[in-house]
Amino acid sequence: MSGRTFRRTALAGAALATALGTAAILAACGSDGSGGAAAAGARLSIADPYIPLPAAGAMAAGYLTVRNTGGADELLKVSSPGAGSVTMHRSTDTTMETVEALTVPAHGTLDFARGGAHLMIMGWTKQPAVGDKLELDLTFAKAGTIAVEVPVEPLTYRPGRQN
Repeated sequence: MSGRTFRRTALAGAALATALGTAAILAACGSDGSGGAAAAGARLSIADPYIPLPAAGAMAAGYLTVRNTGGADELLKVSSPGAGSVTMHRSTDTTMETVEALTVPAHGTLDFARGGAHLMIMGWTKQPAVGDKLELDLTFAKAGTIAVEVPVEPLTYRPGRQN
């Protein structure tokens, strides 16, 4: 093979490798019409967490907001070292149903609030009092687990309002 033929073959091979590498990167990023937001990954933070003081020995509800400044994610489970179980529920006009997972939309929020999605916390290791904090571990499909300290508030507490 002459030097000229070898050089052309090497250049063609390099061009093919570059094209294949670029195609692989583009395929991995995907295209969903959102300008790449889905490929950016979820960027999550937790705001306004609280647990209204439960009655003695009773289960408690938990509320918080998951804020997302990135791509969509999914909340798969919630657990706590200070409680026997934590389950996710959704309330409708007539029922309350357990849900296995909840979507955190891209550049949006997932709200756990009175009358809607909420957490049910059962089997406390010690009876909670106002001012106590309970660790909740929120496990997401993409972002992994986020631990948050959730304060126990008076039953009438509402975030952003004076009691």
